[in-house]
Amino acid sequence: MMKRSLVVIGVLALVLGLSAILFTGCAKREIVKEEVAKEEKVVAPEEKPAAVQPTEAELQKQRMEAALREKRLEEKQASEFKDIRFDFDKFNLKPEARELLQHHADWLLEHSDFDVIIEGHCDERGTNEYNLALGERRAASTMKYLANLGVEKKRLTTISYGEELPLDPGQNEEAWAKNRRGHFVVTPRK
Repeated sequence: MMKRSLVVIGVLALVLGLSAILFTGCAKREIVKEEVAKEEKVVAPEEKPAAVQPTEAELQKQRMEAALREKRLEEKQASEFKDIRFDFDKFNLKPEARELLQHHADWLLEHSDFDVIIEGHCDERGTNEYNLALGERRAASTMKYLANLGVEKKRLTTISYGEELPLDPGQNEEAWAKNRRGHFVVTPRK
């Protein structure tokens, strides 16, 4: 009977040991399953994380970047100012030049934080002194026209390059016509 009791005790101990392992294993699995479920819940695509409000420094940076993009756009537009053309040995403005100057003036009036340098250019015919004087008269007549359209004179500067900076180095009427021009350099105000 003692043997039998020992066998029963041994079997019970084995059953209890196995039960403990099984139940403990199941509990661990449940805990692991809960943790995995929590992790999945955190990264679940249907749930959106709460919006993080930007700091004041980040907002300031965004405003500065937007202003810089706007400034670059304005500078790009300003760089697209087209040259005006002059007839041989003349400084009076042709109708197509007046039309272009109207567009330039409109832009300058909308963008008061830009100034413009008006360059007077000539073709190679004539002396250096004569062409410098003619280039100055071309720049001055252009400046006067822009001022009459409402652009402040203090925003306008003139310079004559005479024949020194040709667009086309050719020595024919087509090249000379390109070189007789008023050119615009638009710069941000200082």
